[in-house]
Amino acid sequence: MVDIHCHLLPGVDDGPADEATALAMCAMAAESGVTDVVATPHANATFEFSPQQNEEKRRTLQEAVGDKLRIHLGCDFHLSYENIEAALSSPGRFTINQKQYLLVEFSDQVISQGTSEIFDKMRAAGLTPIITHPERNPLLRNHHARLAAWVRRGCLIQITADAVLGRFGRQAESAAISLIDANLAHIVASDGHDLKRRPPVMAECFHFVVDRWGEQKARTLFEDAPRAVIEGNAITVARPRRRARKKWWVFWR
Repeated sequence: MVDIHCHLLPGVDDGPADEATALAMCAMAAESGVTDVVATPHANATFEFSPQQNEEKRRTLQEAVGDKLRIHLGCDFHLSYENIEAALSSPGRFTINQKQYLLVEFSDQVISQGTSEIFDKMRAAGLTPIITHPERNPLLRNHHARLAAWVRRGCLIQITADAVLGRFGRQAESAAISLIDANLAHIVASDGHDLKRRPPVMAECFHFVVDRWGEQKARTLFEDAPRAVIEGNAITVARPRRRARKKWWVFWR
């Protein structure tokens, strides 16, 4: 499996505080079947984002891990004005492996009315936004039409493995499953932060997806699409399905 969203670098954000924890997270990911992981430190107002420092920490971690796990670099990109301007002028500063894919995280409080236009500008600059964990965002989880519109604009959607399994609550679980059903989930990632509360493992979710949607769907979500991301290759997505409406008489039973 390939995990494109994991807070793995020590001492840079709300991920591991030290290298020992980061190394233990790497071992945990590798043992669970992950071959490649993207370290994605936050780029927001809370945590200073330094590509040079992040690359140094990635290299140090890779040397310590050896060939058990391949570690790549990206970021968890917050849609602030400063970040957007920086990404448009220097896209490789924030993208995964300095290629075209960019993880985009939304605020839980507000989503700009101009988001679609921002995505259009990013696409024109050669970027492909990957919207992270909308199933956990109360402003997005039930808005399939908005997400589908962004997908039609060339965006992708990544959901969290533990959300599919119900570990972020019932609402996130229901939303994650409905996104897969609607072909609005293109990649599953761990969004790992630590060893216990949010570990960097996805094997259980992989098997859950195999059982519910089939092996081909699981391989697309956990292997083929995320590998295309780290290699900078194009991803063909299935057409979104409309969510079935509940019949009005159900409420009177």
